[in-house]
Amino acid sequence: MSKQTIESLVEGGNASGGPPLGPALGPTGVNINQVVTAINEKTKDMSGMKIPVRVIVDTSTKTFEIKLGSPPTSALIKKEVNIEKGSGGGEPAGNLSLDGLFRITRMKRNSLLAETFKGAVKEVIGVCQSVGVTINGKSPGEIMTEIDEGNLDDKIKSGEKAEYPKKPEGEGKE
Repeated sequence: MSKQTIESLVEGGNASGGPPLGPALGPTGVNINQVVTAINEKTKDMSGMKIPVRVIVDTSTKTFEIKLGSPPTSALIKKEVNIEKGSGGGEPAGNLSLDGLFRITRMKRNSLLAETFKGAVKEVIGVCQSVGVTINGKSPGEIMTEIDEGNLDDKIKSGEKAEYPKKPEGEGKE
């Protein structure tokens, strides 16, 4: 059994048989339209976001398996606050609720470097800073200070729901 893996970044719900997927899949002999249709079905709820996709093709049977990666944290933040692009400084591009912050952190948990959920929240706040998004009406720096002082510990603890699996011990960035 011979397997080949094709990795690509596609727009959610909008993959096509053109570059970069089509030319990479062509030599494997798999039905490109079936692969594209399957990717679009799996990513339809992530419209407008760039999604890392791995297509694992069994070249002997021409069957395939699709594995989706997680969109970049910045894309999740932009989608959560409903903006096209971040702020280059000055006025904030949008405002993220604490619930939205925790939701994004849970989604990205397995790909973040932090050992604790609190640390992972701080990683996502760092991305909010670079995108120009406030959190609960405050600057990312103000929220970071509140976390460092322990003022948000109860909210962070309640925000860490079992909706997404916790990061296994010793596992780093994928």
